[in-house]
Amino acid sequence: MNKAGRITSIHPTYAIAGGEITIECEGFQVAAGGDYRCFAGGAVCRITAASPRRILAIVPEDIDGQTSVHLESGGDQSDPFEIAVGWMMTDDMHIVANPAVDPKDDSIILTRSGSRGQTLPFTLYRLETDGYIDEMSVEIMNPTAVAFDPVGDMYVTNRSDGEVCRIDRGEEVSQYAKGLGVATGLAFDKDGIMHVGDRSGTIYRIPESGTAEFFAALEPSVAAFHLAFGPDERLYVAAPGLASHDAIHAIDKKGVVEKYVSGFGRPQGLAFDSDGNLFAAACYKGKHGIVRIDAETKEIEMFASGNNLVGLCFTRNGEMIVATNDAVYSLPVGIQGTLL
Repeated sequence: MNKAGRITSIHPTYAIAGGEITIECEGFQVAAGGDYRCFAGGAVCRITAASPRRILAIVPEDIDGQTSVHLESGGDQSDPFEIAVGWMMTDDMHIVANPAVDPKDDSIILTRSGSRGQTLPFTLYRLETDGYIDEMSVEIMNPTAVAFDPVGDMYVTNRSDGEVCRIDRGEEVSQYAKGLGVATGLAFDKDGIMHVGDRSGTIYRIPESGTAEFFAALEPSVAAFHLAFGPDERLYVAAPGLASHDAIHAIDKKGVVEKYVSGFGRPQGLAFDSDGNLFAAACYKGKHGIVRIDAETKEIEMFASGNNLVGLCFTRNGEMIVATNDAVYSLPVGIQGTLL
C-alpha cells in the first residue's frame, strides 16, 4: 500500500503564496517521527495539521502558475493534484482598498497610501499590461479608493482631507467633492452617480461636482468602507470591525440598509462577476482569502486562499487581480467582472 495515499481534492484551488490549502485525501499515513511532507511546485509546504484524511498546508513562496501538489510519507509519493498559484505583479505598495482597471488601456491603478496624514513622494501608480509600473505625477495624500466613472474618468478618495479628487489625463488633480469625513469607499451606480463611504458611518450620494447628500448610515468601520454596486442596482458595503461575524450590507435606491450575508472577519474589498456573484476579501470560518457568495443561494465558499488581502478586481482577460497590504497578484480564474 502507498503510504502517501491519494489526494481526492484540494480546496480552494486558487491561492497566493502564504495561503492555506486544505488537502482531502485517502490513506495518508502520518508517519512517526514526522517522516511525511507536502510539496507544491517542487517546494516543501509547511504543514499546519495532518490526519489520514485531511492535511492543511501553506503555499510556499516563489512559486506561481499551474502548480502540482503531492504528498510523501514513509518514502512513498502520491499522484499530483493541480492548483493555480497567483504570480506577484508588484510589491512595496500600501493598498487599503480595491485596485482598479483603467477602461481606456487596461492598466491597473494602485496606491501607496501611507498612514493618515503621512506625506509620501508618490502615492499613485500605474501598472501597465506589459508589467511596467510607473509613478503617477499627482499629489494626493492618503489615496484610498480608486474608481472610474462610466465615461472612463478616474476618481480617488483622500481619507486625510475627506475629499474626492478627479484625475484628468493622469496628471491633473481637481477637487470633486469635500466634507466627506474619513472618505474611503467609492463607487458609481449605473447612472454614473458617485457614492462615497465615510468610515465614521455615513454613505454619501454625490449627483454632481461639489454636492454631497446623505444617503445611508452604518456602524463605523475600524478600517475603511468598501463599496460596489451589484447587478440588482443595490449598493453593497463591507465595513470591517472588531467582531468575527461582520456582515456585508446591501442598500437600496432609497437608502434602506439590510444585511446581505454575515459571518466574516474583517470583510474588505468587493467585486461582482458578470453572473452577479459577489467576491470579497475576508476571513470566513477561520480561513483567509477571497470568498465567493452565490447570487442565487447566498452560499459562501472560499474561492482563493491568501493572507492580508484587502481588495480585488477583474480584468477583461478574465484575471482576478488580488491585492494584499503591500503586493498585487494575478490569478487566471477565467471570470468576467462587471463594470458597475
